[in-house]
Amino acid sequence: MNDSIVGAPTKGGMAKVSKISEAVIRIAGNSQDGIQAIGGFLARLAGRSEQEVMTFMTIPSTISGGPSIFQVRIGSGEVLSSGDEADVLLAFYQHSYEGHIGSLKKNGIVLYDSDHVEPNPEWQSSYHHVGVPISNLTIEAIGGTAKDKGKNIFSLGLVARMFDLNVTKLQALVSERFTGKDPSVLSNALSAFQAGYNHSLGNLLETFKFVDSQRNAGQQVVMNGNEAVAYGLIAAGVRFGSAYPITPWSDVMEILRRELPKYGGSFIQCEDEIAAISMANGASFAGRVAVTGSSGPGISLKMEALGWAVMAEVPLVVVNIQRGGPSTGLPTQVEQSDLNLAVFGSHGDAPRVVIAPADVEECFYTAIESVNIARKYNVPVFLLSDQGIAARIEAFPEPNLEKVCQDITPDLTPVADYKPYDLSSPDGVTPRVVPGTRILSGRYPIAGGLEHDELGHPSASPKLHMQMTAKRRKKLQAFEATLPTPKVYGSAEGDVLLVGWGSTQGPIREAVDRVRAAGDSMSALHIKYLNPLPPGLETVFRGFKSILVVEMNDEGLYGYGQLAGLLRARYCDARIRGINKTDGLNWKVKEILERVKADTSASPSKP
Repeated sequence: MNDSIVGAPTKGGMAKVSKISEAVIRIAGNSQDGIQAIGGFLARLAGRSEQEVMTFMTIPSTISGGPSIFQVRIGSGEVLSSGDEADVLLAFYQHSYEGHIGSLKKNGIVLYDSDHVEPNPEWQSSYHHVGVPISNLTIEAIGGTAKDKGKNIFSLGLVARMFDLNVTKLQALVSERFTGKDPSVLSNALSAFQAGYNHSLGNLLETFKFVDSQRNAGQQVVMNGNEAVAYGLIAAGVRFGSAYPITPWSDVMEILRRELPKYGGSFIQCEDEIAAISMANGASFAGRVAVTGSSGPGISLKMEALGWAVMAEVPLVVVNIQRGGPSTGLPTQVEQSDLNLAVFGSHGDAPRVVIAPADVEECFYTAIESVNIARKYNVPVFLLSDQGIAARIEAFPEPNLEKVCQDITPDLTPVADYKPYDLSSPDGVTPRVVPGTRILSGRYPIAGGLEHDELGHPSASPKLHMQMTAKRRKKLQAFEATLPTPKVYGSAEGDVLLVGWGSTQGPIREAVDRVRAAGDSMSALHIKYLNPLPPGLETVFRGFKSILVVEMNDEGLYGYGQLAGLLRARYCDARIRGINKTDGLNWKVKEILERVKADTSASPSKP
């Protein structure tokens, strides 16, 4: 809360009201407490108020639940990350208080449930403590039979009072959340909210009010990355999908299973991952791009059938929402360790396109782009997201659906002749003629996993295998030629260039902003297209002394991660080095800056 200064109460005992441009609120409790709901309400309110918002959450991987947090950063200006430190900590339990008070800024506010938290006297001077018996007051507000299940909504009321939030909009959001349930559920929720909002904040010396947004964003939508991927696929014209549930992909699957029938489509939950991709392959071969998806363990199982899609040159979209690995690993935490799997997985030479969106808005448009690339080049396309984006809520301008929605119904107009694997095409791309189309020559092709001639008939000819392998490669080379060189964030030359991909974009850019504001030299480059890599990167790299690739994966045997490895293999440039971590958490800005300082101070020219 950078515009706020703690002050004394004003005359009459009323708290001082401070105008602020942003705030970071961390809610800590157990996963059963509905803390994600509090954060979701705050995030969606920000979106409806033309403010920027970004969230971060951790949830336990065990079915029985456990400690969990939800952090929301709301700003009237640009918000690039969920925030390194919190301005306000809402703690429901002693473990929430003790485990997360270190995330609070000095002189920050601890709003705690005094029924379950005993403050540490040693921290009283460093943080402003506000105790409220949240559990008991919730029971009083909505009745003993409900116990304290509504304490999240009661706490939302407390936060609304602290930040002078729009009560009417918040109540509308609560009403929307409980629409379709028994009327008593909504009544209890609204009662709990009002009780929290009307409760005195005791010794809180000031309350806060966000300054008006300067963005003029207009109509916004608020959603998380998985929702954006799902609705992007629907907008792209996808009408069939098949998958097996796995965290954190399952949200995409559930949305598609619910929504596709509204548009004449269907989504099938299969018995396993192999069946899922095989069914999607069949649907795509039938004429319309299909989707399958999973997280790392499931993607591994799909790889054999992915090779069939490459060999048969069938368009397919594969969504991989990465989590920590290997094996079951960290199913509810973030990592970027599936890049090598996406680029190199499967047997033989099996080229495919790999794209990684950087934020929630990009998830929506990248889903559409993935479908179109698959259709144009008849290749599998990996949409490589991660848990950091999947569960992160952001607000972005409402898409022009009339413009972006498309119909990809197959064209069954008869053709004179058709060779699906025509070797005369210089870029390897042969427009598809889907099954059911009348071919006037009477020569109907086939498709399979065996190497083949131009009509798809199996062939073990060494010459044909070389020609077909080159054909499949040329398609990606043709796609590469269409890609733009990524734009540098900051100066086009200087001391340090931070390179990232996926959900690291925001913290990297915020780190650059801090360094440049201090008068030092640092820039950033974010790579969306990971296979093939976009052209012109070597020209960008020439402008910098150090090129540090910031990733959430292991530094490997040689001191750099997976994207850094791809870049070093491509450009043979020893200045490309890695900044890596595998703690299952998103990068903090201060972590990036500390690692950059340590790396450049130790040996700016080390190989």
